[in-house]
Amino acid sequence: MTKERKEAAKRLYEVAEGQQGFFTTKQAKAAGFAENTHPYHVQVGNWIREHRGIYRLASFPRGERPDLMLWSLWSRNREEIAQGVYSHQTALSLHDLSDAMPAKLHMTVPKGFRRNSEIPRVLVLHLADLPQGDIGAANGVRVTKPMRTILDLLEGGEVPPATLRQALRKGLRRGLIRRSEIAEARRHLAGSKDLRTFFQKVAA
Repeated sequence: MTKERKEAAKRLYEVAEGQQGFFTTKQAKAAGFAENTHPYHVQVGNWIREHRGIYRLASFPRGERPDLMLWSLWSRNREEIAQGVYSHQTALSLHDLSDAMPAKLHMTVPKGFRRNSEIPRVLVLHLADLPQGDIGAANGVRVTKPMRTILDLLEGGEVPPATLRQALRKGLRRGLIRRSEIAEARRHLAGSKDLRTFFQKVAA
């Protein structure tokens, strides 16, 4: 291996290391791998093609939830910045606030999010411009914070209120949710009798 190829491999590894072994076509090119060489690296087993424009280093240890990083990278914009934030049922599971394992991955993307290709069937996309204060991290990817997650699910109505009350109490016990967050949510939801009742039952 030439010095240039070694340096390119090192640069690519440094990028992939922060992404659980995954990288994009643009990132490989930026590291020094010409695009016409990508099929060769897949053929000889150096890289694994996970999705259109997304690869994984075959030598990198496989993480517990590689699917989360894969679809996070899928949501990237032209500047290679991931736009998606795992939310709703998926976020509830990632925060370990529910035993339910949703069959699909729920992800919130900006209202202006656009994709030329078909949305993968494994994803359920929700459109919202999330404030940075509502975004946390889990399993190396962005995820809505517990309070925002519960509010989204309350609004959507797909999860029984009893399940969400249990999740809220669990979040309080573990310090993932503060009572000040509940108080703020109750103020914002003052016009909804059902939601006020939900929080009153939790606070009781």
